[in-house]
Amino acid sequence: MRKLSDYTALITGANRGIGAAFAAELLAGGAKVYAGARDPGSVPAELLEAGAVPVEIDVTDREQVAKAAAACADTSLLINNAGYHAGQRLVMADDPDAARQEMEINYFGPLNTTRAFAPVLGANGGGAIVNVLSVAAIAPTPFMGGYSPSKAATLYLSGITRAELEPQGTRVTALIVGSVDTRMADHVDGAKEKPADIAKAGLKAMLRGEHVSDTDWMAVDSRARLARDPARYERGLAKLLHATELRTGR
Repeated sequence: MRKLSDYTALITGANRGIGAAFAAELLAGGAKVYAGARDPGSVPAELLEAGAVPVEIDVTDREQVAKAAAACADTSLLINNAGYHAGQRLVMADDPDAARQEMEINYFGPLNTTRAFAPVLGANGGGAIVNVLSVAAIAPTPFMGGYSPSKAATLYLSGITRAELEPQGTRVTALIVGSVDTRMADHVDGAKEKPADIAKAGLKAMLRGEHVSDTDWMAVDSRARLARDPARYERGLAKLLHATELRTGR
């Protein structure tokens, strides 16, 4: 399958941000789209009018995930997009349960959906999985507390999934995403990418069969700076943490 119209996609967190942008791009390309959300009623009207089918799916609820896989048995593309950023530090957190919740949604969530949909993808010719990650997945990012380790875990999940599902022909693409203009990034200063541009770049990477793809300038620049001098890059991230705390009083 080498064009969007070949796919039937299930997208988690498709009710806003990057997930909604993926749904719009796929629908425009002729794909069938299941717009997954914890509240199906929150899927935007424009997506429904374009043909998206709302599906109830809380990625942390394995029973609900299994029901979605059974209901969407023609799925050939799984996009693990649903995510959560608690806005907490990791070691010196105000809420010691925040990191666990981030891991539940950002790592165990994609693991749950991948396990449930793997046989579905296999039955439909192999298909593909896209995991929406972050620059925080490739370097320890102190100002993103438990979010950074949860995304790093899912980067490893992507590679292991690729190896395990290779015999059934399932391709897996991990997207390294920079700062995007979504609700999750409201606290981030500076230039932000449009969700639609991330969706377009991610789908192109999937169609090309890329294993890991940097979707935007920030992701590419961060990887380059990390490769040149990892220690300096990590020190810079630490400085950003402390500068933010001084500015916000946190």
